[in-house]
Amino acid sequence: MSLFSPTTVGSIGVRNRVSLAPMTRLRASADGVPGPIVAKYYEQRAGIGLLVTEGVFPSAESKAYPGQPGIVTDEQAAGWAKVADAVHAEGGVVFMQLMNGGRVTHTDITGTDRIVAPSAIAIEGDTRLADGTKVAYPVPHALETEELATVRDEFVAAARRAVDAGIDGVELHSANGYLLHEFLSPASNQRTDGYGGSPEARARFVIEVAQAVVAEVGADRVGIRISPAHNIQDVWEKDDAETRATYEALIAGLAPLGLAYLSVLHADPASDLIQDLRRAFGGTFIVNSGFSKMTTREEAVTAVDEGIADLIAVGRPAIANPDLVTRWEQNADENEVDQASVYGPDERGYTDYPFLEN
Repeated sequence: MSLFSPTTVGSIGVRNRVSLAPMTRLRASADGVPGPIVAKYYEQRAGIGLLVTEGVFPSAESKAYPGQPGIVTDEQAAGWAKVADAVHAEGGVVFMQLMNGGRVTHTDITGTDRIVAPSAIAIEGDTRLADGTKVAYPVPHALETEELATVRDEFVAAARRAVDAGIDGVELHSANGYLLHEFLSPASNQRTDGYGGSPEARARFVIEVAQAVVAEVGADRVGIRISPAHNIQDVWEKDDAETRATYEALIAGLAPLGLAYLSVLHADPASDLIQDLRRAFGGTFIVNSGFSKMTTREEAVTAVDEGIADLIAVGRPAIANPDLVTRWEQNADENEVDQASVYGPDERGYTDYPFLEN
């Protein structure tokens, strides 16, 4: 087994053990439709074994950012069908990350009369509207127990729409401070019903969403991403017994489903916590070391060679190098990422990075 050897994700064969990490890119139209530029971006990177898209909103009130794509309307689904076709034409595999932004948004972004979260606790700080204006995060609506089924079913409908559009599978975004992650942390989940108050209760909603999506599209088309103790967007989790108990409860609920993969964002993927979760999950395991530094070729090769993970999720190097796997196989020089253009609106820093010269 090596970084450049083939493997399977669910029941789908992938050509190598590199995965495109899901990253916010914000190039969709104002109504959330991914256009030709989005299809080109993923097509260019189809040599990466498993592509995972940026977070895609499953409902209007779950949209987190201007320029974020959705999978709610027929027009959005048609846009994603063109992405799937472009990737498949190059022999690639693509999963869509389904992301309910939870409280990480504003009603001037969603166009709805509320935003939602497990509890009515706002994030400290500001977000940006489409015109660049900074506004404070509002206090979210704490979802009532009976409202949870609606949110769950939005994930289910989005998964069905994505698969029907030709996307190979979906990833449930349960990381980085968005809605599903908000349920996992006692900092953002202070509920007193059956979905809060204990590790098992905090994990319950994420498990129920996964169960429902699996029932709709099949376990081999469903992955999940988590970020224990990553501490971002006010979802604070200490590296302690409480966090371990929460994620052990989560994995105990997920493992019987036979998901396509578990993807973990953590500063130390070789740590006891992360490797214990891997063993409990028992399936394909993807790691990403986080935002503090970029993954290098050597780190990725070593992680697979030493059995730390089955696939390595790569972020910024894959932004700057659409032919990243070829460069790594040849041990060639890499383009440097232009951080200032990561969230830009057009081709710059998106589809204009050069390939290796033949």
